[in-house]
Amino acid sequence: MKILIIRHGDPDYSIDSLTEKGRREAELLSERISKLDVKKFYVSTLGRARATAQYTLDKMGRTAEVCEWLKEFPPIIDKPNRAHSIAWDWLPEDWTDKEEFFDKDAWGSVSNMKNGKVKEEFDRVNSELDKVLAQHGYKRENNYYRVENANEDTIVFFCHFGLECVLLSHLLNVSPLVLWHGFFAAPTSVTTLITEERRKGIAYFRASGLGDISHLYAGGEEPSFSGRFCETFDNAEQRHD
Repeated sequence: MKILIIRHGDPDYSIDSLTEKGRREAELLSERISKLDVKKFYVSTLGRARATAQYTLDKMGRTAEVCEWLKEFPPIIDKPNRAHSIAWDWLPEDWTDKEEFFDKDAWGSVSNMKNGKVKEEFDRVNSELDKVLAQHGYKRENNYYRVENANEDTIVFFCHFGLECVLLSHLLNVSPLVLWHGFFAAPTSVTTLITEERRKGIAYFRASGLGDISHLYAGGEEPSFSGRFCETFDNAEQRHD
């Protein structure tokens, strides 16, 4: 089975939709995804993800299941130098100072994460993910998936960067802090995971592409900077905080 995780197009957060650039990105994305044989589409409840998905759905004459758990990962916490902000945006000198954040199990025990019930929300989201995967024949067992109906279906999730890292953390058994700060998925990027069933009945998801934006380059569209921070501190044109 294949999972495609797609981030929404360049956002206009003030109206929870897309900018003009985001609409161009979504159109180029639709040309790519509409050529695929997709078993089922799932989309976040938020407008920017739904607007992105709609280009592909319209082109294919399809609909998507709207899922509350696919919305952007919401917990707000207090942390050093970043009081009352999203749980997944830390300064490097703060999160890398805690060895627990590199551990796939211990990261949620850090006091501000625990106080903000971040791990509880993380577990809720991934419980919903596992329900979907079970419907498609793959049931979570320990840190892998028990194959109940082997298939080569493709399912697509239209969602958000922070949430995407939560899903990847669960599927790949990696701390989400490492993904939130060490991986970037540009608007309309496609991340692909494919099951490997090396022993009958036991599958593991393996990423074959992370944050792929080849459809933008093919269409001559410069990738959006949304979600990134300045490459060098003295670059005043790029986002700092």
